[in-house]
Amino acid sequence: MSQFNELLTIKGYLILDGAMGTQLFSAGLTAGDPPEIWNLDHPDRIQTIHQDFIEAGSDVLLTNSFGGNRHRLKLHSLDDRVHILNAAAAAAARAVADQAGRPIIVAGSIGPTGELIAPLGDLSEEAATEAFAEQAAGLSDGGVDVLWLETMSALSEVEAGVRGARSVCELPIIATLSFDTAGRTMMGLTGEDVGRRMAELGIAGVGANCGANLADTEAAVAAIRSTCGDIPVICKANAGIPTWKGDSLEYDATPEIMSAHAYRLHQSGVAAIGACCGSTPEHIAYIRSVLNGSVPVPDVPPPARSETVENTDRRARKRRRRQQ
Repeated sequence: MSQFNELLTIKGYLILDGAMGTQLFSAGLTAGDPPEIWNLDHPDRIQTIHQDFIEAGSDVLLTNSFGGNRHRLKLHSLDDRVHILNAAAAAAARAVADQAGRPIIVAGSIGPTGELIAPLGDLSEEAATEAFAEQAAGLSDGGVDVLWLETMSALSEVEAGVRGARSVCELPIIATLSFDTAGRTMMGLTGEDVGRRMAELGIAGVGANCGANLADTEAAVAAIRSTCGDIPVICKANAGIPTWKGDSLEYDATPEIMSAHAYRLHQSGVAAIGACCGSTPEHIAYIRSVLNGSVPVPDVPPPARSETVENTDRRARKRRRRQQ
């Protein structure tokens, strides 16, 4: 049994961390700069962020390596430093986790390549697999407990990530996809599609992260649960919807809103719950307090879902008929 599954069995559910990017910008990262370089230039700041989430109640830390593959790092002329940047990301989280005084899972964050895989784009499946293998090797050597594919939208990319990871190490793999409006990923996948395929791949956990809004993310997680069998299901949604206020981007979901969301997920059987873009240690602390019963569940109604694809298509057909 993996450390992730062992801790889940002991505790019954796990609290994930919040947004790394949100905290990095608060700590001084400039828009457009690669977050991964801070693993070498400012490891103390990365460790402070991890420590803040542990103190908020997180059981799982995701490393600062979301864009740590060669294709994304090439945009910053860092593609020759994939291994060292990912190993440093893992080491930063590992150092904090090992001093926590309680079990903390270090998860190696692996985001999309930023390229479309053939036949939709120019990136071959072989090249994608190699890129993920290279990143997974760095994270593994740095000491992560699990590899965490996140914010994916295409099965081909998840499959390449799984192949690449398994070619270089035996760490358990978790995959979460991002679901947009109408409960589908950018590439049109439903939660049912994802649950079935991830069960076939035999990974350690599956779920949703990021996403357009809480309602569609919750619906996608429910759909995944309906087809994935007994694989632990995970949710790490954005803290609501981002809006511009002056020159800053702010998310509209308060800690109360996110903890009510987390409570609904927990009641439905979701195994691991955290938050993504826009979330802070305050969000995670409130989620922890609600789930452990130390504060009442906020009186926040479930959000309304966006239109389904079927309804949207039906109205579009009616408009076309009126125009004929």
